[in-house]
Amino acid sequence: MQSPSPIPQIEQFSDDELVRFCLANPELNVERDENGTLFMTLSLTHLLTSSNNSELIGEFVIWNRKAKAGKVIDSNGGFFLKDKSLKAPDVAWIRKDRWDALSLDEKKSFPYLAPDFVLELQSDSDNINDLKSKMEKWVRLAWLVSTREQQTYRYQSGQEVSVIPFASTLYGEDVLPGFETVLADILEL
Repeated sequence: MQSPSPIPQIEQFSDDELVRFCLANPELNVERDENGTLFMTLSLTHLLTSSNNSELIGEFVIWNRKAKAGKVIDSNGGFFLKDKSLKAPDVAWIRKDRWDALSLDEKKSFPYLAPDFVLELQSDSDNINDLKSKMEKWVRLAWLVSTREQQTYRYQSGQEVSVIPFASTLYGEDVLPGFETVLADILEL
């Protein structure tokens, strides 16, 4: 479960201080909300969640190798968003032209960039409402996968949130052209 973690004697990290803190503490998954509050969890998850996350990442890596359309980022990659928050989705994808536009320094840090696609996998300790709030920060296409509910919440710019059961096909739409998967076929519940 994520909870706010006050850091003694520091009211709020600057972006550079936050990057240095994250790099100095790789065992922690750190995110910051738009108010500057830090949320930290240990990077360890139980085997079922880890296996499901690996399967999901694999789906995107296989598709992307064929499409050669961009870069797949795992849960260790963070992004500074317009509202000053720092978020690290379980899976992210960035179009090739946007990836190529990043400098080497940006690629070695946390860029000021919202990925083209993100996926969050609800773990046992995650609160679904907290994850839904997080999903609304992403712009183009985002999926919130709930193994508890066996459904995916699909977020896309300018559209209402839709709910897709695991037995149905998820499509990458115009964001991930040609991508499709059926989560019931790859996730263990």
